Amino acid sequence: MRLPAAVRERVAAVHGGAGLPERLRLYDGWAACYEQDVAALEYRAPHLAAASLAFAFPAPPAEARLLDVACGTGLVARELHRRGFRCLHGVDGSAGMLERARSTGLYQDLRQCILGREPLPAPAEHYDAVTVVGALGEGQVPSAAVPELLHVTKPGGFLCLTTRSNPSNLRYKAELEAVLKELERQGAWQKVLAQEVERWEKATSDEESTQGTGYISGVVYVYRKCPVPPLEEG
Repeated sequence: MRLPAAVRERVAAVHGGAGLPERLRLYDGWAACYEQDVAALEYRAPHLAAASLAFAFPAPPAEARLLDVACGTGLVARELHRRGFRCLHGVDGSAGMLERARSTGLYQDLRQCILGREPLPAPAEHYDAVTVVGALGEGQVPSAAVPELLHVTKPGGFLCLTTRSNPSNLRYKAELEAVLKELERQGAWQKVLAQEVERWEKATSDEESTQGTGYISGVVYVYRKCPVPPLEEG
């Protein structure tokens, strides 16, 4: 079924070339119908990312402190909560999105922060896991901000990132993967998985569709920050 025109227009607007103040205004305005729109898109990234992180996580997740970057209305938090994560902190650039996230009652702490323009509001090596789901893309969080995510992650902690593979995001994806590989080459982290997913979400145009399927594809990456603590004996 074809996406409603209003949904396509809202998605196109936030992924367009608007400057930061205008983009934040668009996200503030989108907050009220965001979850309805992503349901129409069949947007699977929150579920896929949370499942991938939970699969990789070795310790009981209820004890883990996790930062949900670009948390939006809290879709990722809901998926993480279902998988046993309880200590959730969130940041987002949009006050409207944060208001919706706060209403879920799932976050212990929520802060406004524009990643790429300012440092994350957290001490170094503070989190057992960090997620960025849906915000690593053209016109959104710059790939150069990835080291900031590592900065607030504990040694041995996990980072779960996603990006899209649709035509208009391929340049960004290549830049992002170059950053990911360079950090791995430097010994900053180890790759746990990189999963390409064909039906990531519905395409908003025929040009963005993967091989005429009506959907775009995407990727989930999970990395573990070095040094990875040795296994305890006994």
